[in-house]
Amino acid sequence: MITTIIVAMIAVISLLGWQIYRAQATTHAQTVALTQKKATAKKASSKKASQKALALKKAAKKAAAAKKKAALNLWKHPTGGTYPTLKQTGTYKLTVSLKKQRVYLDDETTHKRLYTMICSAGMDNTTPTGTFAVQERGESFYNNSLSEGANYWVSWLNHGVYLFHTVPTDTAGNYKVAEAQKLGKPASHGCIRLSVPDAKWLYDNIPFGTKVVVNK
Repeated sequence: MITTIIVAMIAVISLLGWQIYRAQATTHAQTVALTQKKATAKKASSKKASQKALALKKAAKKAAAAKKKAALNLWKHPTGGTYPTLKQTGTYKLTVSLKKQRVYLDDETTHKRLYTMICSAGMDNTTPTGTFAVQERGESFYNNSLSEGANYWVSWLNHGVYLFHTVPTDTAGNYKVAEAQKLGKPASHGCIRLSVPDAKWLYDNIPFGTKVVVNK
């Protein structure tokens, strides 16, 4: 009888031991699986973050290249968006900021800013400051002493000496790209350089006698 009880107890203990072992083994396996799952997820997350960072870097590089290209081609386009329609009876003012390299068109009656153009004024303070007025205009000119010309010029001082005009042209009438790409920085000999469309619009639309104010 005692022997039977002992055998039964041993069997129970063995069974309990096996169950405990199996439970521990299962727990260990689950822990290992969970650890591996976390490691895999972390690796995937790290890879995803790395790919995202790389994509952002590529996008930033592409945007910078596009911005640089746009800046280099600025002289080919309107620099202030859609041009305004000027009234024949309107009174307007052109203000040149040498500091900002900008030309502002304002309505003198409503005091409303109508348009802003990017320009290139004179190097080494060669653009006179003060209050002047729009004078004559012409389609093109060429200055032999400077070996450059321009299109769509509008005089504002000394009748053909100081002008608004396009970026420079060479002897053949082609735009000098290296000079054109300086738009937005002081680059002229005293005149106010504009993009080709801006100069054409000014030539076509700005009334004779319009006030021109050049500020430092």
